[in-house]
Amino acid sequence: MRELQLLHFSLCLGIYLAALLGNGLIITAVACDHCLHTPMYFFLLSLSLLDLGTISTTVPKSMANSLWDTRAISYSGCAAQLFFFFFLISAEYYLLTVMAYDRYVAICKPLHYGTILGNRACVKMAAAAWASGFLNAVLHTGNTFSIPLCQGNTVDHFFCEIPQILKLSCSDSYLREVGLIVFSVCLGFGCFIFIVLSYVQIFTAVLRIPSEQGRHKAFSMCLPHLAVVSLFLSTIIFAYLKPPSLSSPALNLVVAFLYSVMPPAVNPLIYSMRNKDLQDAVRKLIQLLLFQHQ
Repeated sequence: MRELQLLHFSLCLGIYLAALLGNGLIITAVACDHCLHTPMYFFLLSLSLLDLGTISTTVPKSMANSLWDTRAISYSGCAAQLFFFFFLISAEYYLLTVMAYDRYVAICKPLHYGTILGNRACVKMAAAAWASGFLNAVLHTGNTFSIPLCQGNTVDHFFCEIPQILKLSCSDSYLREVGLIVFSVCLGFGCFIFIVLSYVQIFTAVLRIPSEQGRHKAFSMCLPHLAVVSLFLSTIIFAYLKPPSLSSPALNLVVAFLYSVMPPAVNPLIYSMRNKDLQDAVRKLIQLLLFQHQ
């Protein structure tokens, strides 16, 4: 229905603009404010860049299709979309793992924080997260599109994704890609265990802090990251591990929308909600922009 297509376009446009504004403000505030030139905010800037990339890979094409009443995507466009989405979503997960280590060092080893997480170490860790995501995407995209597709050319989704492409493949020819997916899942599970162990030690250390103000400050540092990780993992886990009885084309689309579109739009809000330094930097930036405009 044309009305539903326009409603979909308007909804996606609102969410996309909110993500652009939120992540853009965080990137600019962190880059311009010298008070925020610390490891935590450097990783946050990197996360915002990945969020902008992730939402820009799927939403603009979906919006254009709704607006122009088409459902087509070229073969090369589909491959590019799959590559960039997988690259950015993988890099984001690895970066969230690095950010858990940053919080662990800040709370459990505060006296060694500057030594362990110097500028060079932070750049290396962020680069490792991006490079791992890139390598992951190259392997999966190359492997997925080397498989013969015999089941037509209709992707039952609003963007190109590995499971949807594999549904179009010939029988038995997809097993190599399944092996790669199992390897990626094991790697992701290792990152998950690392995050959990980091937070076990963080909360143990926080509960030992004698003053209530100190405990509150430590929790405030960790809760945004924990909320972002929980949102990221819960939506992806539900998307891929939900029972078959719950599976339906409509629900699959809603869940895919939740994990691919909502985190990039909501993450800036989560990080700025309890962070006074970031709020102050964003406020200064908005005032500066308004002043220049006047």
